[in-house]
Amino acid sequence: MQAHSPLIIDIAGHQLSAVDRRRLVHPLVGGITLFARNWADRRQLTELCADIKRLRSDLLILVDHEGGRVQRFKTDGFTHLPPMRELGRMWQGKNGSDPQANALKAMRAATACGYVLGAELRACGVDMSFTPVLDLDYGPSGVIGDRAFAAEAAVVSVLAKSLMQGLLQSGMANCGKHFPGHGFVAADSHTDVPVDRRSLKAILAADAAPYDWLGTALASVMPAHVVYPRVDARPAGFSARWLQDILRVRLGFGGAIFSDDLSMVGARQLDGKPVTYTQAAVAALQAGCDMVLLCNQCLDGNPAIDALLDGLTQALRAGTWSTVGASEQRRRALLPPPFALDWDSLMVQPLYMRSLDFIP
Repeated sequence: MQAHSPLIIDIAGHQLSAVDRRRLVHPLVGGITLFARNWADRRQLTELCADIKRLRSDLLILVDHEGGRVQRFKTDGFTHLPPMRELGRMWQGKNGSDPQANALKAMRAATACGYVLGAELRACGVDMSFTPVLDLDYGPSGVIGDRAFAAEAAVVSVLAKSLMQGLLQSGMANCGKHFPGHGFVAADSHTDVPVDRRSLKAILAADAAPYDWLGTALASVMPAHVVYPRVDARPAGFSARWLQDILRVRLGFGGAIFSDDLSMVGARQLDGKPVTYTQAAVAALQAGCDMVLLCNQCLDGNPAIDALLDGLTQALRAGTWSTVGASEQRRRALLPPPFALDWDSLMVQPLYMRSLDFIP
C-alpha cells in the first residue's frame, strides 16, 4: 500500500490530457475533484470516470454536488435537487400544521435526496460528493445561505443524518462541512479571510454540535477557512487545536479530514503572512488533515499543481512533512463498493423511483 496519497487535484476539460495522466499517477495524488467544466453529458462523464479508474483504481473521484446552487451536473437526466434550506422549511411546516408530521416528511425527503444524489453520481462512476453542509443558517453568510438546512443545530443534525442514510443506501460516503461552522460570519472564505470572534464554548454549543452528535455516522469532515481567534490564530483547517484536540479527541471523530481548497483566499495566508501552496499544504497536513485540495489551478497548463507535487516531495525528503499510514487508510475507506447500478438499471430501480416522489 502507498504510504500516503494526500493531494486532491482537478483537471481542465472533458477528457484526460497527457499532463492530467502524469499528475494522476503520481504517488502523492489521492484523488480528483470534478467541476461543471468537466461535464458535457452522462456518457462523457461516465467515460471520464472510467478512464480515471483505469489509471488507478484507488483514486477518489469527488465532486461538490449538494443540490440547489451547488450542483455540478444538472442536465441529461440528472435530478434537480433542492437547496437544503427547502428541507428545513419542510421541517418547520406551515402555521397550524402537525410538527411531528412535518418532521417525518422532511426526514423522508432528506433520505430520498441523499439516495438520488448518490445513486445518480455512482451510476456515472463518481465515488463521493462533499455533502452534507452542517453549517447553521444565521442569515448574514451569502456563501452558505440556502445551502444550510436550518438555524438550529438539532434540526441540521437530524436532516443531515437522514440525507446521509440515503447516501449510504446508494453506496456513497459523506463529508460534513465546514467544521466547526462557517454560517455565523458574513465574509466568504473564497475571497476573504473570515474571522469569527465567538468563544469556544459558544461554538461548541451551537455550530459544532452536529459534529458531536453525528460523530459515529460522519465518514469525513472538511474544516472551514475561518479564523476563530479566541481558540487559535490560524484558520480551523490549519489548526492542530481544532483538528486534533477538539475534533479528534474532544468530539471523538475517527474519519478522514479534507482541507478545503488551498487556492481560496482564506488559505493564502497564515500567521499574517502569505504562504505558497506547498507551505499551506504542509501546514494543513501537520495540523491533522489527511488530504488537501488544490482546485481551479489546472487551467491553461497552470504549473501550481506540479509545483505543489514537487514541494511536497521535497518536504517529505527534508522531513518537514511525514506520510501517515492511518491517513491513507482513512482515504481508502471512502472508496465505495465496486458495484453500482448503471444509469438504465437505476431508472427502473424501485427505491430510486419511489425516492423521486419524495423530493420537493
